Amino acid sequence: MAIASVRPAAVAGQFYPADDRVLRAQIGEMLSSAVALDEAPMPKALVVPHAGYIYSGPVAATAYASLGALRQQIRRVVLLGPAHRMPVNGFALPAAQAFATPLGEIPIAREDWLVLQERPDVVVDDRPHALEHSLEVQLPFLQLCLDSFELVPLLVGRATPEATGELLEALWGGAETLIVISSDLSHYHPYHQASTCDRATVQQILLMHGGIDHEQACGATAVNGLIPVARRHGLVPRLLDLRNSGDTAGDRSRVVGYASIAFCDPLPDAALRH
Repeated sequence: MAIASVRPAAVAGQFYPADDRVLRAQIGEMLSSAVALDEAPMPKALVVPHAGYIYSGPVAATAYASLGALRQQIRRVVLLGPAHRMPVNGFALPAAQAFATPLGEIPIAREDWLVLQERPDVVVDDRPHALEHSLEVQLPFLQLCLDSFELVPLLVGRATPEATGELLEALWGGAETLIVISSDLSHYHPYHQASTCDRATVQQILLMHGGIDHEQACGATAVNGLIPVARRHGLVPRLLDLRNSGDTAGDRSRVVGYASIAFCDPLPDAALRH
């Protein structure tokens, strides 16, 4: 590729502010309002919602607020989310070599890009990414919570949890790598029905049980892929926030559920005794 292409922001001005100053202020306010867990260990992986900021932004902020101590350490973010706009066989990797938001450009991790496109279950295609919001809405949070980092953006389509887990294992990296799974929970149920359903889904994740379906979570394939990999690496899931659009900015007749969950190393014994 002679000239590195940039995937422009597609949903700025819709899902989040297009003005960089307004965007910084909104994210800063949400992060400052997020309640951090006492003595919470630093996350290796996050499950984060991806709706418009007015709806899911405060829930997403509880996840990103947990990255404070990792600002300089994390240099690579592996970001997986569902493909809403276009069907994908396996996983879609963009041909673009950077993603843009109103806050600037994020470079794609070139070495990973070269390796991933050799996989038979990965297609290099900008089209599924062009209008997709599930990855884009995470980027401004990452830009404000981390210093310089490279991105590995993958849209998950028709893939098995086993294939997704194998892909995550291959990209797992070390302390420099953060895994982010972009997923909302249930869609368009009445408030109390959604709350019951979402609590059950979150409990399933906290117990590290797979088998979540797409009625429970739109990013179910990636979540199901993460769970056994996190288990193999000895991580412990911790619920950071669980709400729905009826709690944030929407009516309660048809809501969408949101959770932020961090997968972390176990707390030291001394911390557990406090």
